[in-house]
Amino acid sequence: MTRLPLQGTRYSRLQDGLARLLLAGLVGSWRNRSLQLLALLLGFYIGANLTTYVNAEIPGGRPMAVVVMVVVVEVLIRLRSRLVSTRPSLGWMLCDNLRIGAVYSVVLEAFKLGT
Repeated sequence: MTRLPLQGTRYSRLQDGLARLLLAGLVGSWRNRSLQLLALLLGFYIGANLTTYVNAEIPGGRPMAVVVMVVVVEVLIRLRSRLVSTRPSLGWMLCDNLRIGAVYSVVLEAFKLGT
């Protein structure tokens, strides 16, 4: 007994689109996937160390570091949206993963501190 194909409803197209979006990081060569994972982890490492290092070096401490980081992240997002109109290249994907890792580490640090 063969299964009939599912009807092309809006909901099924939404499911297919979400599945493609979520599984996009798993598709491609091992080189691209490993570089993206390394960029994500490196961004986390940089973000975690940035908050502790800047606390001692910059007047204003962590709030000033977070403000600088928010400005840098916002500039990166604006540049990417203006320069990349189609599928982003590997360089932009690595930049995005660095940004995501750094933001995640700062948010995690804020939850740990309770602020």
